[in-house]
Amino acid sequence: MKIDRRSFLQYSGAVSAASSLPAILMSPGALGASGDTLTIAYNVSLPNWDPTVGLSSVNPGLQSIWKSVFDQYIDQHPDLTFKPGVLTKWGWNSDKTKVHMTVRDGATWQDGQPITGEDIVWNLKRAGHPDTGNPVGGFVWASLGNLSANGNEVTGDVNQYVPDIFKWMSFLTGYILPPHYYDKVGAEGFEKNPLGSGPYKVKEFVRGSFVRLEAYDDYWGGKPAFKNVIFKFVTDVSSRIAEIESGSSDITLAVPFEEYDRLSQKSGLTGVTTPVSDIAMIFFNDVGPMEDPNVRKAAVHAVDKDAIVKRLLRGYGVPLNTLQAPEYTAYDPSIVVDHNPELAKELLGRSGYSTDNPVKFTIQTTRGYLPKDYEVIQAVVGMWRKVGIEAEIEVYEVAKHYELRAQDTLAPAAFYNWGNSIGDPGTSTGHAMFGPSPHSTWDTDDLDGMIGPLWGEKDEDKRISGWKKVDRYIAENAYVLPLYQQVQPVLYKSDLAFTAHGANYVLPFTTRPKG
Repeated sequence: MKIDRRSFLQYSGAVSAASSLPAILMSPGALGASGDTLTIAYNVSLPNWDPTVGLSSVNPGLQSIWKSVFDQYIDQHPDLTFKPGVLTKWGWNSDKTKVHMTVRDGATWQDGQPITGEDIVWNLKRAGHPDTGNPVGGFVWASLGNLSANGNEVTGDVNQYVPDIFKWMSFLTGYILPPHYYDKVGAEGFEKNPLGSGPYKVKEFVRGSFVRLEAYDDYWGGKPAFKNVIFKFVTDVSSRIAEIESGSSDITLAVPFEEYDRLSQKSGLTGVTTPVSDIAMIFFNDVGPMEDPNVRKAAVHAVDKDAIVKRLLRGYGVPLNTLQAPEYTAYDPSIVVDHNPELAKELLGRSGYSTDNPVKFTIQTTRGYLPKDYEVIQAVVGMWRKVGIEAEIEVYEVAKHYELRAQDTLAPAAFYNWGNSIGDPGTSTGHAMFGPSPHSTWDTDDLDGMIGPLWGEKDEDKRISGWKKVDRYIAENAYVLPLYQQVQPVLYKSDLAFTAHGANYVLPFTTRPKG
């Protein structure tokens, strides 16, 4: 069946605000991890509670909050290897036409009811239904059918083979909701009073300001170390710095690297910088000047990624030439795109452009959402200017990026942070570059023709080899501009034992007081 963007979308369904903070946030217990409250100055605001629907469900930055309240089918260790979650066993039969899963004994919802095999069936069916609004439902969850449960055992048929289906169970939208509660209160009621099966229950939520969580002591993974957890939504980076420096918050993240270097040496504070599974990239949209291969190739050759990482990011990053980080399954270090500004000028000249007659377009970016996001784009625009590209910077919130990308109306160039904690090429190059995907901005038949057959390839060696060929083709044609693998700076009070996670999570459940 031929998949186009329209049918894909139809099928998949596709500040700090201290004045409103409650007394607990201002109490002494909220100011230090030595009490029973852990306070996190977080870099993005939570728009909704259902982690399986809507454009925000594929935002990697929101997963730390959702993972604190909801369980995933399968979990990941900090090094990104997989481990049991609510499912303790999973797999295919020998010819990969059927799947089987085993639900953990003793796991309960936060109202005390047991998690059953029927609950898993309900969640998988809901995720794959076109009316639900799961943004990857058509490609991922609808691939399973005829699901049924016998006690804690779940079985189903493979409608369409998805090689990374079980990886997705630990990835974006791979969460479970309580059917008995959701069916009773409905979507609106669930948003007002969410209920999960994770280590923390939602006690108070003020949109745009904070969420206060309370430990679920009967969590199957063990009793949380902190009774209360507060995520303050502090989207302004200078305010996050003030939060951690003043002691108002115990943990923060996504600060400029010079501030990390300064504050991590301050008495009472420490920190960690971890290469994570996120990739800084610039989407090219196949509109206007980006339809000209000379412009695209010039834009790529003009950018000195090494200089950006060394000088602007103070060495906290790994320059990349594809949408695969070194830890990803299909990473190929032999694919190299040189920094060559003279070649960039030559390419632009072939299309009639020069520094005196530059090609012009808009580039969109966030500002303060990630360390040095805006400054990186300023540097890129400066490099472009030297070869004959004049780009105007437009700043927007990350939520706006998702809206425009789903509508395929991003500017000719748009900065983004692509998260891929499961490291599969299908969830990096695949969803980012396949035209029918609502997460892609590049829509051309040549590339779709190469990617299409790989979605159902059962020979794993052939599949990975195929993705490497796709990455090489993309690099040769400059269909996207990969920049660098992100390094996440996290600052926290020195009386905490904090565990960094390769998926860029800041997880309260794995954070404990020292001693």
